Amino acid sequence: MPRRAKPSSPTVALFVRHGQTPTTGAVLPGRAPGLHLADAGRQQADAVAGRLGQLKNVAAVYASPLERTRETAAPIAKALGHRVHVDKGLLECDFGEWTGRPLKELTKLPEWRAVQRYPSSFRFPGGESFIEMQTRVTDAVSRLTGRHPASTVVLVSHADPIKAAVAHALGTHIDLFQRIVISPCSVTAVAYGELAPTVLTVNSTSSGLDGLKPS
Repeated sequence: MPRRAKPSSPTVALFVRHGQTPTTGAVLPGRAPGLHLADAGRQQADAVAGRLGQLKNVAAVYASPLERTRETAAPIAKALGHRVHVDKGLLECDFGEWTGRPLKELTKLPEWRAVQRYPSSFRFPGGESFIEMQTRVTDAVSRLTGRHPASTVVLVSHADPIKAAVAHALGTHIDLFQRIVISPCSVTAVAYGELAPTVLTVNSTSSGLDGLKPS
């Protein structure tokens, strides 16, 4: 009886949310240009760079095109001896007409319940639906991890895209993805191999990251 080929090692994607900005938690910034990291965000970026810089076998660092993600990715790439590659697939959700509006206003809208409870039914006026965002992000993750087999890649993105990627990896419906918390400069690790993805850690902000592998 012929031996089965040994499965190849998975590629581990390390999702990093950008650091804190002056409007984090107060405004829905979306894709509006010109939003940079706050001082606290730069400190967070340096701290996560220190964590990731200790890892081996990191093949590449990718970031969303927005300033806050590229500024977060820069010290990570430096610590790893890489340059930052920009990929539009990692962009924030397109919030359309809601871009730049204060959250205290948006939470009073009747549509906010759909955003939180039934996101699969909602499309931002003039922007994306959550399903479109999830499809875009998971396609990008598949493409980028496929580019670096049996290694590790760092993907610097935004809270909602990372939550959507985690939900997809878990086989969780998009209507439940708001139950996942992704904090500024947290690290979420997912192993992508020949079989289903394996979620290794979610929203890690302080613990060590070496030794992450499917059990």
